[in-house]
Amino acid sequence: MQAAVMPGLASAIGEDDPASYRHHFADINGIRMHYVEAGQGPLLILLHGFPLFWYSWRKQIAPLAAAGYRVVVPDQRGYGQTSRPAAVTDYDITQLVGDVVGLIGALGEKSAILVGWDWGSAVAQYAALLRPDLVRALAMVCVPYNPRGPQLPEKLWQSAFQDKIFYQQYFQEPGKAEREMDGDPRRILRSVFYSLSASAPPAERWRFLLDAGETFTDLITDPAQPPSWLSEAALDHYAAEFTRSGFTGPLNWYRNINRLWEITSFLAGAKIQQAAIFIGGTEDFGNRLNKGAFDALESNVPRLKNKVLIAGAGHMVPEEQPGQFNDLLLDFLRGM
Repeated sequence: MQAAVMPGLASAIGEDDPASYRHHFADINGIRMHYVEAGQGPLLILLHGFPLFWYSWRKQIAPLAAAGYRVVVPDQRGYGQTSRPAAVTDYDITQLVGDVVGLIGALGEKSAILVGWDWGSAVAQYAALLRPDLVRALAMVCVPYNPRGPQLPEKLWQSAFQDKIFYQQYFQEPGKAEREMDGDPRRILRSVFYSLSASAPPAERWRFLLDAGETFTDLITDPAQPPSWLSEAALDHYAAEFTRSGFTGPLNWYRNINRLWEITSFLAGAKIQQAAIFIGGTEDFGNRLNKGAFDALESNVPRLKNKVLIAGAGHMVPEEQPGQFNDLLLDFLRGM
């Protein structure tokens, strides 16, 4: 299967006011999970990534609900209004998948289609592997499935990047990165979203390797105002939520990357058997990091229906190009 490249047509879909959505809470897997819900029909759960929360999917909720789906969008653990457990190990993959399993049960459903973006893609992938009885299909956004490798991630980073510091390595020390982020969430989020997107020229995009002595803010560029696809009101809501919740919970996901490898030896070489699609952007920094996984998707996901890179979009593709993204996702869903 050849990767299709879609021409860029930005679209203003969605509603920026969080009060216009239906908000709910469920007590599951030892936490209280906040989620937004819209529509009726087959259950479709949208899983966000870093540093996002349910609101990041606002441009998808109404179109998917209008197409006949029960759309449920949680704040995953550590984010937004969902519980933020204290222990780092409370954020390992077994807990993240357990949250999805608990949510499906709390909703009174027997299965779901999962759509995961960034870290949410990894959660959707492991849920598909660990609970195939509950996951009917999945859409992977920006992060393709990559089977467990033979080497501990930390050792792999050291071997691959040598005297450079990979940003995920930088996140490992508790308290370090959040001290930089918690001080000015609005500026940090504005800079991250801009630097991860195609709105930034190449020289100002996310630089995923640091030199010794550099800090997280050296990876990103502050554009002084949000990119065109992100309103000031939307940025205000992002900033308010992270000001309240902080970045420690989200960063703890990264602090479980080595643990994820250590506890999943039984998944070495496992293939995802559900119907799936991959959607990314041509300008995503992750394309370089994940090229091998992207190229091998047809082998590792035998029922892959499509893999698409949307032209003129970066790692923020559901925000940057919602029209094309929604059309691709709905085409996949209709073809199941």
